Amino acid sequence: MGSDLKRAFTEDGQRRTHIGGQALIEGVMMRGKLNWAVAVREPDGHMHSEEHPLSKKGKRAKWLSWPLVRGCVALVDSLVLGYKALEIAANHAFDDEDEQAETVAEEAAAGGLCIDDDFDGQEYDSEGQGLIGNGGPQESDGSRARRCEPEQDPPFSWKHDFGRPDTMIDALGAQRTLEVVTEPNEQSPYGGQEGPLHASEGQGVPAHAAKEEEEPFFGKAEMAISLVMGLVLGVGLFIFLPALASNVLVGEYEANPFAWNIIDGLMRVVIFVFYVWLIGRMKDIKRMFSYHGAEHKTIHCYEHGLELSPENARSFPRLHVRCGTAFLIMVMIIAILVYTIIPLNLLIEGWGISGPAAFALLIVVRIALMPLIAGISYEITVKWAGSHPENPLVRIVLWPGMQMQRLTTNEPDDSMLECAIEAMRLVLDREKEELQNAMN
Repeated sequence: MGSDLKRAFTEDGQRRTHIGGQALIEGVMMRGKLNWAVAVREPDGHMHSEEHPLSKKGKRAKWLSWPLVRGCVALVDSLVLGYKALEIAANHAFDDEDEQAETVAEEAAAGGLCIDDDFDGQEYDSEGQGLIGNGGPQESDGSRARRCEPEQDPPFSWKHDFGRPDTMIDALGAQRTLEVVTEPNEQSPYGGQEGPLHASEGQGVPAHAAKEEEEPFFGKAEMAISLVMGLVLGVGLFIFLPALASNVLVGEYEANPFAWNIIDGLMRVVIFVFYVWLIGRMKDIKRMFSYHGAEHKTIHCYEHGLELSPENARSFPRLHVRCGTAFLIMVMIIAILVYTIIPLNLLIEGWGISGPAAFALLIVVRIALMPLIAGISYEITVKWAGSHPENPLVRIVLWPGMQMQRLTTNEPDDSMLECAIEAMRLVLDREKEELQNAMN
């Protein structure tokens, strides 16, 4: 066991935070009980931060909080919120040349100017009849601006008309730190530092006050497309492909269901580990894994009651026992048990089906059982393990997920830690404000 793993298990702080997080493209999202916040490093080095309130859980039906059901609800909430945070991060993390060009064109059109590469240096009236002066100011590319009527229809934009393609990245690398449901500590949430740092657009204005009325652009169509593509990718990689490989290695399911399920489960784990390792070679994903490490270090720092600063957070391990990676690994383990227990072979034999029809039924049943598997995994990794960290059995249960964190986390730099700290402070600030209002 490496030093980071030992420290993650043995150096649990005196605070048990309910705050979880997610690594983003050049940023971090933190989620509390009242709100969620995003801090993103922009291409020019400035930090953009914003926070948004969470919907009131009291409005939901009571049955959504039942054991097994609440795990599915938490998973759906995490997926939806994660894609919203990814959209915000993508809108601020990239230096979009096309977007800059659109901005220049819009500003020019608003002022009655058009950029023309082939302009002859003369300026004409609105009817295009007579000269009214010399050419407009020269742009950096040698083009000239001339006076013209604004276009009726803006140019097509992938960002505004369809949604950014980069938001299609699925968070299968376990970027989320699942929430541990405990009450917030009534002590100062800043570890000795007074008040949060608000870096939204470089202004010292409370982010929640500025952003409550203005939600980020994230259309329902864009979110639906992203979620569907993520689900299709997940089903294809982790259900269909392992089942197909098991058919090749073992034969048809009904011939030897026990061996088939074991091989299917092992193939699922192998594909998952390889997938995470493979995407971790990509430059952007590698940096996102570093932000994942920054998220963990920041949570460690808060749980130990220290001032939230890069210097203090830097000293903590990048692994954390309450990371969502353990949840994903537990899903795969529980899936093997559930699929083995369910006597699907009896159903196949009773219906008298075989070949492609039996294989299709196998896939459908596996998809249908995923909510049950997710619910069981949530109860084990979040509710039980999160509430009994001192239990030696918890270490055994979480050990595979902790090992996977070696792939999904990297050491962050100070700028990454600053983003994680800023997102954490925005969440803590809202909770401190709510606590003060309740006391008054």
